[in-house]
Amino acid sequence: MIPADDPARSLTVANPDDPATTYISLVGNTYAMLITGEQTNGAYCLIDMRVPDGGGPPPHRHDFEEMFTILEGEIEFTFRGEKHTVRAGSTINIPANAPHNFRNVSGAPARMLCMCTPAGQDEYFMRIGDVVAGADAPPPQLSPDDLAERRRRAAELAPLYRSEFL
Repeated sequence: MIPADDPARSLTVANPDDPATTYISLVGNTYAMLITGEQTNGAYCLIDMRVPDGGGPPPHRHDFEEMFTILEGEIEFTFRGEKHTVRAGSTINIPANAPHNFRNVSGAPARMLCMCTPAGQDEYFMRIGDVVAGADAPPPQLSPDDLAERRRRAAELAPLYRSEFL
């Protein structure tokens, strides 16, 4: 049987231009938290990622599914050590537990949607990144000590969010 509708849950409309959208600067990228785990009862989260040329996270893995749809530009994904170039209009799914990372090596900015199932990555990013004013806001100017603190915090919180840096 399908459970009854839960009227406590409301319709969510995600728009990256909404002034209420939270933008996070992290590893040189800007991430807009479009739909959070709080809004989906933890089922998934949706993040609009703007990745400048050269941007991307270090190699990592986690125990949840991660799907990317490239909206603009192209991104090079390394999946289990093998490189794959994914262009605008394509979608790539990273299975849970698989080692991976991505890098924009295209020479131009790229943009993609990232859906994580279940949610949690959104909360992790909020805890380790820096809130910025919007999609085009410059990243904060961080001192070497600030950068070291961000790395320390990311490594310390990674196990809580079921992630591991490689």
